[in-house]
Amino acid sequence: MNLIELLVEPLTYTFMLRALAVTIIAAVLCAILSCWLVLIGWSLMGDAVSHAVLPGVVLAYIVGAPFALGALVFGFIAVALIGGVRDTSRLKEDAAIGIVFTTLFSFGLVLISVTPSQVDLNHIIFGNLLGVSAADLWQVLIIGAITFMILLLKRKDFTLYAFDPTHAHALGMNPKLMGAVLLGLLAMTSVVALQAVGVILVVAMLIIPGATAYLLTDRFGTMLVIAPVLAASGGVLGVYVSYYLDASTGGMVVLAQGLIFVAVYLFSPRQGLVASRLAILRRRKALSTAG
Repeated sequence: MNLIELLVEPLTYTFMLRALAVTIIAAVLCAILSCWLVLIGWSLMGDAVSHAVLPGVVLAYIVGAPFALGALVFGFIAVALIGGVRDTSRLKEDAAIGIVFTTLFSFGLVLISVTPSQVDLNHIIFGNLLGVSAADLWQVLIIGAITFMILLLKRKDFTLYAFDPTHAHALGMNPKLMGAVLLGLLAMTSVVALQAVGVILVVAMLIIPGATAYLLTDRFGTMLVIAPVLAASGGVLGVYVSYYLDASTGGMVVLAQGLIFVAVYLFSPRQGLVASRLAILRRRKALSTAG
């Protein structure tokens, strides 16, 4: 089998086309948002929201509502609860995040264990890319398009908020409102990624692409280009490899993105570990020669 046949064969199956479409949409959306999450330092918040949507999905199944609707509602509930606990107690944000997301995630696990179902609800936790239906794909497209448009239209405001909230306030912006909007978009993005890799691995898609791009450039605008390109490339690679190895598709997508991060971490021209070590060795050699 030649390279062309290797690339074309998976595309002859409808379920693979849907899996690739959802993966690319989720990867690009998560990657764009992850640039702001990494910059602001909200990686833990991404973890919290992605896990907190689980009970919403299960409750949506129980009442016969779309999974995305339940996940979205609980994503907003999680954001509100974290802000409420943080603002009305002595607890710091990391403690509020830990309390809210572990409690809601555990609630979701309990609901799964006591809900009679002909559907394997564990797919919510671990993802089921190859089982994406046409309705799921439309949900991803609609929510993804809305989120993407908001990020695109407000990207300058979000960037200013991320770098200097005080300056943003001086220019007439409301930093609290900007933060709330970003958290709302985080909830919507988690819903999109949930269709691809499940609750557990969503956080990886929300952190790895932005962190990878951050090691490659100092310009935020360039980060917003590099992150989605690398994330989508890793996503497509992961889907193809999972097809031929008969492995977990969601897991392979995240593993591919993780391996790209490792390669950048080691070999990035400016920030890579190998490049840094070589630069130190060259300086030492230059100093010893000069001496």
